[in-house]
Amino acid sequence: MKKFAGMIVFAAFLFLLAGCGEASQEDVVKKLEETSAEMKGYKAEATMKLNTGEEQQDYGIDVWYQKDDNYRVLLKNGTDEQGSQVILRNKDGVFVLTPAMKKSFKFQSEWPYNSSQPYLYQSLVQDVLKDSNATFEMTEEHYIFRTKTTYQNNTTLPYQEIYFNKKTYTPELVKVLDKDKKPMVEVSFASFKLDPKFEAKDFELENNMTSSVSGTPASAAPAEQQGLTVLYPTETAGATLTEEKEVNVDGQERVILTYEGEKNFTLIQEPADVSDAVSAAAIPASGEPYSLGFTVGAITSSSLTWTQNGVDYMLASEELTREEIQEVATSISGQAIK
Repeated sequence: MKKFAGMIVFAAFLFLLAGCGEASQEDVVKKLEETSAEMKGYKAEATMKLNTGEEQQDYGIDVWYQKDDNYRVLLKNGTDEQGSQVILRNKDGVFVLTPAMKKSFKFQSEWPYNSSQPYLYQSLVQDVLKDSNATFEMTEEHYIFRTKTTYQNNTTLPYQEIYFNKKTYTPELVKVLDKDKKPMVEVSFASFKLDPKFEAKDFELENNMTSSVSGTPASAAPAEQQGLTVLYPTETAGATLTEEKEVNVDGQERVILTYEGEKNFTLIQEPADVSDAVSAAAIPASGEPYSLGFTVGAITSSSLTWTQNGVDYMLASEELTREEIQEVATSISGQAIK
């Protein structure tokens, strides 16, 4: 009888050990989905490292999310004070703001739902849920998923590794990988606070156009124009520079570079205007918001426009793919920070 009782105790002990075992992939995915659905919002601070150019570039990111459809992402550019931007989604639409330049653009866009976003929790969880072939492993502190990305305008970064904290199920590190599984983008989360309190104005356009939001003072008037430093792409998709033309448009210098070869394209550069006052209405923009890492521009099927270091750029081509447009644009930015 004692032997039988001992066997029961031993079996119960084994059952207890099994119950205390590590969570399975299915358990973790379910918990991630529940956390995403149940949260009322979050505030996160992160650093993004880009390894897509000759030198690593670092940027700060502040993310605010409020259920159901309010997003505010502040991108802080350490090498370009006036280049800090806010991507905003609220009940009125999707906006890209550059507070220091007093510029705001409104997009007819499904952002952030139409593409992977390495700094947004819901996007990361959705990428895990959608990839039936996602791989999973555990370390002492993290649940790690390796999934495919869903970048709508960029197929050169097809994979990602997502590190979730085992206690909170919130992200701590995201590595976006190229086709050779090399990390091109890394997002490291310094903090992630669930269910914070927000004020009604936090996701309003006007409030996010103030200098206090981006931490960069907005100019009271357009700065005195300095000479335009023309930059040339190092990636040209097989084309060569055939013409460089300088024109004057309303007293402002504009440089037009024409490239011809396997695939033709045109690159236009001109000093960016600073508005005299914050506009009450955002300017409608064609295309989709497009992140180049160092800035957010607007991309269409045949062009990409962006602003960096006080210069407006437009890259136009009927022949370049969107991936090639991105590669050319990124190679221009690499020169700008040297």
